[in-house]
Amino acid sequence: MSQFPQHKARKRFGQNFLHDAGVIDRIVRSIRPRESDHLVEIGPGQGAITSGLLASGAQLDVVELDKDLHPILMGQFGFLERFRLHKGDALKFNFRDLATRGEKLRVVGNLPYNISTPLIFHLLSQADAISDMTFMLQKEVVDRLTASPGTRDWGRLSIMVQYHCQADYLFFVPPGAFSPPPKVDSAVVRLIPHASPPHPANDEEHLRRLVAQAFTQRRKAIRNSLKSQVTLEQFEQAGIDAGLRPDQLTVADYVTLANLTCPGAGNA
Repeated sequence: MSQFPQHKARKRFGQNFLHDAGVIDRIVRSIRPRESDHLVEIGPGQGAITSGLLASGAQLDVVELDKDLHPILMGQFGFLERFRLHKGDALKFNFRDLATRGEKLRVVGNLPYNISTPLIFHLLSQADAISDMTFMLQKEVVDRLTASPGTRDWGRLSIMVQYHCQADYLFFVPPGAFSPPPKVDSAVVRLIPHASPPHPANDEEHLRRLVAQAFTQRRKAIRNSLKSQVTLEQFEQAGIDAGLRPDQLTVADYVTLANLTCPGAGNA
């Protein structure tokens, strides 16, 4: 039985509230919050994970869009000075503003499936203020985030996220851990932004476009999907077999191709 006040999950917010005490405990233990941490929870819902995070003694900021949940959260945690509620949309939120003492934020969330990918990229655009992120997501998305080259799940999302950070699959979460149960499986992932990209792109937007174009013909040789952007001579210069499929190239391979073909590369 949930200890939290009843609140009907809203489909438009993609809400599925976590209620399984064992899963909640496992998430908090995997985060290992410390008193010295500055934590940020996105979409705290009814506070299932929130209470475990606060038990560490850490500073906690939460960002919640659903105004009906604001009084529930304030009623449970508002008496704590180290708890702050921010009312608004995480997709538009400036997380850097929370790191007022130059500290790195530790971000946590049971993310709505319908905004998980854009929200991750919104956070990665502010990665200089973030030390790590631990998220519950649709398992299919976690599989793509943590995929390796040559596997079925390796694609645009894998490459662009792993360009920015290390992605680790932590554990599986069944639908029954939520209320209402979603129609998909879930999993927990940890993302650790690189201090600097291991393979830096000269133009990240050009890299993003190149990767997107490469996967328009996923099952064909990459020379086909990139024929308008990369010459056979450039494939050879990069040391990449133009007969490979797009899902067989690594992050480093794509960065090499992007740097060879970005505007002004020939004039360097």
